[in-house]
Amino acid sequence: MPPRRQSTPRSAEHAALGEAVRLTRVEAGLSQEALADAADLHITVLGDVERGVGNPEYATLVKLARALGVAPGVLVSRADELAEHSTDRATAD
Repeated sequence: MPPRRQSTPRSAEHAALGEAVRLTRVEAGLSQEALADAADLHITVLGDVERGVGNPEYATLVKLARALGVAPGVLVSRADELAEHSTDRATAD
């Protein structure tokens, strides 16, 4: 039986980065498979990043950003915004 894949994010920051990648991918109208192909990454790497369980290298972020047509900083800034909103919601509860 294959090992179980990690399902909980490494951290809130990893989860926010994954969500930023996923939202940008969906807005670009790309499937996971199409983005993975365009970024020259294995689809499991992309899935791990989007779920927040992967710890992507800088080169991976650059590949994803280029394939999405944005600068790497856009993904990081978007992740920061998502993390802030997540923190705001958590403190409001």
